[in-house]
Parts: sequence; C-alpha cells; structure tokens
Amino acid sequence: MKGPAEAPRPARPGAQGVVRGALVALAAFVMALLPSWLPTFSLTLLNLVAIAVMVVLGLYLLTGLARMTSFGQAAFMGVAAYATAILTTRHGVSPWLGLLAGLALSGGAALILGALTVRLKGHYLPLATIAWQMAITIVFGNLVAVTGGHTGISGVPPASVFGLELRSSGAFYYLAWGFVALALVGAHNLTRSRTGRALRALRGDAVAAASFGVNPPLLRLQVFVVAGLLAGAAGWLYAHFLRFVNPTPFSLDASITYLIMGVVGGIAALPGVLLGAGLITWLEDWLQGVLPLLLGRSGNYEVVALGLILVAILLFAPKGLWGFVERLLPPPRRAPPTGAGLTASRGGGAAGEALLEVAALTKHFGGLVAVRDLSFTVRRGEILGLIGPNGAGKSTSFNLITGAFAPTSGTVRYRGERVSGLAPYRVARKGLARTFQHPHLFNDMTVLDNVALGTYARTSAGMLASALRFDRAEERRAQAEAYKQLARVGLTEAAFARPSDLPLGKQRLLEIARALAADPEMLLLDEPAAGLRKAEKAELAALVRRLKADGVTVLFVDHDMELVMNLVDRVVVMHYGELLAEGTPAEVRANPKVIEAYLGSALEKRDAVRA
Repeated sequence: MKGPAEAPRPARPGAQGVVRGALVALAAFVMALLPSWLPTFSLTLLNLVAIAVMVVLGLYLLTGLARMTSFGQAAFMGVAAYATAILTTRHGVSPWLGLLAGLALSGGAALILGALTVRLKGHYLPLATIAWQMAITIVFGNLVAVTGGHTGISGVPPASVFGLELRSSGAFYYLAWGFVALALVGAHNLTRSRTGRALRALRGDAVAAASFGVNPPLLRLQVFVVAGLLAGAAGWLYAHFLRFVNPTPFSLDASITYLIMGVVGGIAALPGVLLGAGLITWLEDWLQGVLPLLLGRSGNYEVVALGLILVAILLFAPKGLWGFVERLLPPPRRAPPTGAGLTASRGGGAAGEALLEVAALTKHFGGLVAVRDLSFTVRRGEILGLIGPNGAGKSTSFNLITGAFAPTSGTVRYRGERVSGLAPYRVARKGLARTFQHPHLFNDMTVLDNVALGTYARTSAGMLASALRFDRAEERRAQAEAYKQLARVGLTEAAFARPSDLPLGKQRLLEIARALAADPEMLLLDEPAAGLRKAEKAELAALVRRLKADGVTVLFVDHDMELVMNLVDRVVVMHYGELLAEGTPAEVRANPKVIEAYLGSALEKRDAVRA
C-alpha cells in the first residue's frame, strides 16, 4: 500500500475546458439569433420544446438522479396553469403574481402528495402518481365553476416584460428559453454538489447513503417538490404562451409523453433532456400530419408511434440517445483538487473509556433469533474484533449498531447516548462510520465522488445554495478532503476512475476512504479482508494500525483468524447469535468453548506447524 501522496500541483486549465466553454457560448449566440431567422411556426414549436424541457428537467432530477418514477408531472403543470389563468382573467392580477401563485400551489401540491407517496417503494410509487394524476385531471374537467370544465379558460393575458407584451412567438421565445437557461444552470450546479451525490447514491443504494448522514425520505421529498416547481413554471409558460387552458394538456397522456421524452433522450444526462424534449416534440407534430395521410383516416396514431419508438429505445439504447452521442466525445479531464480539506470536528476523550456500549441486544426476524442478549463494550482507541462462524449474527449486530435494523430489545449507547432505534443517518452523524460486507459503491460516480459522499454530514449546503452555486467554497473543501482520504489509503491514482474498474482489494480500500471522509470517532469494518490476497491483507492490517495511531477506534469483523488475532486488542466471539467469549487474543485462543465451537483444530494444527 502506498503512503500518503504528496499534495497535487495545481493543474493548468486544459484546452478541453476552453473548447467546451466556446461551444456553449456559440450555442447561446445562435439561439439568440433564431427569432430573426425562423418562421413563426418553427418558433412556436421551439417555445413548446422549452416548456417541455422545464417539465423533463424535473424528471431528470426525480428519475434520472433519484430513480423515482412519476407519471404525475403534468398535473403540477396544470395546477400552476389554472392558478395563473384564473387570477389573471377573473381578478385582473398581473401574470407575474400569477407565477408566484402558480409556483406556490404546484409546490404545495407536490409537498402534500410527495409526503404521502415518496416513501413507497418499487412499482407502488409510479402507480400512486398515476392515481392522483388522473384524479387531478378529473377535477380540472368537472369543477366547471372554477376551471371552466372541459371548455377551459380563454383570454389569458400575455406576459409582459418592462411594459412590453410578449404576444408573438418570437417575443415569447426569449422568455421561455430564459427560463430554460436558468433551470439548466441550476440543475447542472445541483448535479455537481453534495445534494447531487446524495441523490445518485439514493438511486444506487439508500442504505449506504444513509450510513453517511443522508436522510433518504427528506431528500426524496425535497427533489419531488423541486420537480413539481419546475413543472409549475412550465404550466405558467404554457398558459401565457397559448393564452388558453383546458384539461387535455395536463392529462395522464401528457405526463407519459414527458416521461418518454426523458427516456428517449437520456433521463440521466442534462443534454439528454434537451435532445429528448426537442426530438419528441418535433416527432409528435410531424406524425400528426403524416400518419393520417398514410393511413387514410384521422386519429391519435402518433401515440402508438411514440410507444413503438420508446420500445425501440429501451431495447437498443437503454441509456437514451445521448448515450450514443456521449461515446463519440472525449472523456472529461479533471484535475486533482487542491487546497485544505474540511476541519476535523470530532470531540476527544480519554483513552480506554467506554465509547460504544451494547447491552442485552436482541433481534428477532419472525421466529428466527439472529442476535440474543448480546453485550460488549468498545473502548476508545482500541481495535475490537467481533468473530464467529457464518450465521453467528455478526453482520446483524453491525446493522443493529448502525441503525439499519431496529432491535427487538436491548440498547446501544455511543458516548453515553442511546442510539439504538435511531435512523441510520442519525447514527452516522453521531460519529460512527461503516463499511459493508459486500462493497456498496456507486459506479455512476468517480472514485473521488464516492469518497466525497462521506463528507455529506460534515457539509451543509442545501438544494437552493447548490443550485445558485453558493456552495463552491464548501464543495472545494469537500473534494480536497476526499482526495486526502484517497491518499491516506493509497488510491489517488484511481481518483477519476469508476469503482467497477478497481479490483476487489482496492474497492474495499475505497469504502474505508469514504468512511474516513466522514471524520468518524469509530469505524466499523464488516469483513474488509474477504476475498483479498495475502499481500492485500497485510496492507489492510497496516492501514488499520495507522488509523488506531491516528486516534480512530475500530470494530473489526472478519473470518481470517490469523489476521484478526494479530491485529486486534480484544476479541468478542459470537455463536448462534449469543456471546460465547470475550478477552484478549491470547485468552480467546485458549478458551475451550471457543476452540470447540469455532477455532477448532485449525488453530491447533497451525500452532503445531509453527512449533
């Protein structure tokens, strides 16, 4: 294992970044000139694309990052559209006040419905969104006195800027795409923040995310509300562009179409949002004109055609069309982060004092007792080994200590405070960090970003601060801290690789680096040597000893008796979920019960060979 790497030298700006910035500037310049080049019909289509992009951007955050599928975004769009239409046509309210009202109502609706549904798992969440999407559409169509029923509300006034009414498609174009530009920048900033990392972690493994301080239900609700607000802004644009609202554009069919846009373009990439929204909007319009001519009759055949296109995309390009484009582009080059990391904040204590106390811990899974009346103490500054045969309850004990499981009875106290029964993210914020029996890594993030996830509880920037780029100083420190922990375990050369590119031994070191980024007082290592070669185990042992020297208390679980006995200060032996023995390695080695139940003749033979 390599020692701590030297601080990286500041990297000079690469040509790739300059080229990318030039391309963005050129695209913006061309977009600004389009109204002077294109006919009215094309500008109208582009405005509809902008409105669709706003909705699909919400799905990018919701589905692409957090992997929550919603078929109800058009409903939030409709709530805002009807709110501004009613206020401006019947009460003479300014369209801009209508925007505030629309966002308040769409955000409020997303908050209420999200609180009821985002905790649902599997297919239950999308089914729930279908149910309330249909219910809201029915309300739009039947609440005649308020919404005008299926006839709708006409005569919605145009939006105005500095007294100039945006009645034409060309004038409205700048407003619509201005909204898109702001939303794209915000989404881009959010993606490259602590919140973006947490959302991608939720998509991959909510348990692992929670073990580093992420509150999964709250974060899911927050992103659900943000997606609802983006849809609400799209609804406001729709109402003041077409100046007419009725239930049809806000139906389940519309929600499905927006989801198709995201899937076709590439729901997990911002360029895919633009590609999908533009392509499907154009295709839908083109098919509406072509299919009746080909089939000799009128009808909504474009829905069938879009369905077939979606099936083809799912079969041949599951990551969307942007995936094909991305393969042609050179991979982005990132310079190692520089500067100071995060400030250590864990409080100290006297060596040898009780840090973790497990008392009469019991866990039932139905009729199976996985852990029964387990009690032991981990003292500050020591390495405690937790051993036992397969099925002894070691990993279950880890999950009880870290909050992944709630105990049936018994208590866990950390620094004198009861933590048993707390959610994993609350336990993590107390100063405990863990690895997993099988590495829980996120392959859609780089090695560096995987480690930066460990800093989540040590940083504080929320969604709004991240979207507005107010978190840059904190984010630089988080990245520098992640790089420092990679240096600590000798993995800096792999900082911008994907975890799946690393061998198992380095993946386990990566998990340890991520845990260390949380600045824990206590580190729980769940079978970190499993699958490692002898030399890799020696490197692991050296690392754990260095961590002890740095003041980190370690609870170590593994099946390799030679590794455990030569590494730990004390040993706790479990057998069928119960405490069998406790003591120093020499005491445990000599304990007849341990020899009979676990160590057996293997140690006797090894000692005989050594003798």
